[in-house]
Amino acid sequence: MYEQISHSLLNDILLEFKQPKGEDWRHFYTRLGANFYAIHSLFQHLYGHRDDFKAQMGKLVSALAQYFSQRAPHLRSKDLEREKNHDWFMQQKLVGMALYCEGFAGNLQNMREKLPYLQELGINLIHILPILDCPEKQNDGGYAVRDFRKIDPRYGTLQDLDQLVTAMQQCDMLLTLDVVVNHTSDEHAWAMKAKQGEQQYQDYYYMYPDRTMPDMFEASMPEVFPEHAPGSFTFNPETNQWVMTVFNNYQWDLNYTNPSVLIEMVEIILFWANKGVDILRLDAVAFLWKKIGSSCQNEREAHLILQLLKDCCQVTAPGVIFIAEAIVAPIEIIKYFGEDAINAKECEIAYNATFMALLWDAVATKRTLLLTKGVEDLPEKLDRATWLNYVRCHDDIGLGFSDKAIIEAGFEPAAHRHFLIEYYTGQYPESNARGFAFGVNRKTGDARISGALASLAGLETALANNDQPAIDNAILTIVLLHNLIMSFGGIPLLYYGDSVGTLNNDGYLQDSSKMHDNRWVHRPTLDWDMLALRNEPGTVQQRLFSQIRQMIAIRKEISAFADLNNRDLIAVENPHLFAFSRYVQTGMNSNVIVVANFDADAQRVELPVFRQKGLLKTEGTLIDLCTGQTVQIEEDALIIPKLTAYWLPG
Repeated sequence: MYEQISHSLLNDILLEFKQPKGEDWRHFYTRLGANFYAIHSLFQHLYGHRDDFKAQMGKLVSALAQYFSQRAPHLRSKDLEREKNHDWFMQQKLVGMALYCEGFAGNLQNMREKLPYLQELGINLIHILPILDCPEKQNDGGYAVRDFRKIDPRYGTLQDLDQLVTAMQQCDMLLTLDVVVNHTSDEHAWAMKAKQGEQQYQDYYYMYPDRTMPDMFEASMPEVFPEHAPGSFTFNPETNQWVMTVFNNYQWDLNYTNPSVLIEMVEIILFWANKGVDILRLDAVAFLWKKIGSSCQNEREAHLILQLLKDCCQVTAPGVIFIAEAIVAPIEIIKYFGEDAINAKECEIAYNATFMALLWDAVATKRTLLLTKGVEDLPEKLDRATWLNYVRCHDDIGLGFSDKAIIEAGFEPAAHRHFLIEYYTGQYPESNARGFAFGVNRKTGDARISGALASLAGLETALANNDQPAIDNAILTIVLLHNLIMSFGGIPLLYYGDSVGTLNNDGYLQDSSKMHDNRWVHRPTLDWDMLALRNEPGTVQQRLFSQIRQMIAIRKEISAFADLNNRDLIAVENPHLFAFSRYVQTGMNSNVIVVANFDADAQRVELPVFRQKGLLKTEGTLIDLCTGQTVQIEEDALIIPKLTAYWLPG
């Protein structure tokens, strides 16, 4: 968009800019011109009151040009390809896995050796959880970063990462890495200079000489970790000041009211884009803007910052996309795609935490009332945006569905959440789950859940009891959950170890830096001898791995599973079933109907339910696309076996 004031400023900035000779900058200038009105407007809204506004704008444009000049030719070519195929990340071909480098392979060099295993499973997108330089002890699992441009020596070097990226590109695999945008370690160079009294870097953080301002902030700020990190400020004796530390006392929140902080983060994002990272996961984006009198979460300015980061990245590295790490209510998470837009203007991908929590509710209750209601309440995403659908991840399970949905499903909210906590911590009489309550709020009784997928699904208890029927049910549950994240709509994101039934690991209790955080129980170090059992028929590992691998392969061939806002829920009266259709926009001949049974007994659904919607019209035998098996039909009704989901041609 052309607008005189912003483009007059851009002309002034470019007059001082010296373009390197012999390089083709046409694409840079085209993208800068196309995005500059938005960049200027957002920057002016946030920082236009400052005397150094024009100088800061010049620094920002200079940074975009600098990183464009450093962008490798093959990455520039990839940018052009992805601009042409703009919905490349929404196709059904992508299947991801999130993993800890150390737990999965030990280090980045060994990661290259494990790529064949991931290819065997069908994974072509790898999210390596934080690998940037952190303190040895106080690091929050890698989210307390000491140096944003350095790999932690425990995992290797930048050269090791370069070699891994090259190997992944040869395998047509995409790489996702984290950038922690909300805070730094208190050992980061900025924090260290702030401790030494340098005002420039004290202005990078929220620092106050007494409790007046902290008390005003905390009056409306909820505690993130009330058990082991109460409050949102920590007294720093070296500066004799109170520092905002929303997550842990060693994680200092960055102050985005300072434009220097934003420009630093733009440069960090572009640094990793130029390393060949395809997708950047922006951590803790809901917390980017702090405002007295608010919860300091999901503020409008946080969204404006994300829009600025996106616009800047589109100028220099438009082939790189963002994941919003915002585990918030559905009405809030949808905003991280961008409001008042058709295509995503903040982050192209967001975690579907609500769907994940709803799946676990259905497993516990064996009923789908809340699952169906919760999915109905999910706002429709933008056209050029997609979900990450997952069952487990490195974090805890929050019971984030709304009270309204719980009530409409026939439950009392507080009692139902208490039931789920008891169920997944194994306290409920009929539960085989072995999980742990995390982040317990002693005042309200609220808590979240830690635990490995297999242990939460009952496999650990079943194996300990040598209970074969219970083992079978646990395997069915694990496969069922993976079936639904494959078919629901979005990028399925597996968690390392889940495809072979890795159980809880209490080894973290021997590490003083981890023992207070029971989320480490589901952050395993893989036993590759155990993983080798995936090749031995009849083992738990083989039964899980073979089914999930087959599911992934078939998903990639079903065009209806591309995430193009092409899903319709199907209302069924049976409370144990969950059903929806996926379709190809250009016609209805490629429909797929997904019907899932969460009960431990077979269930039936009348065929007219589907025929009334113009589905399942074919007479005769029905075949489950996922397994190739014939579907049982009795008296004009489908029979869905226990803990099973069918993919039916529609």
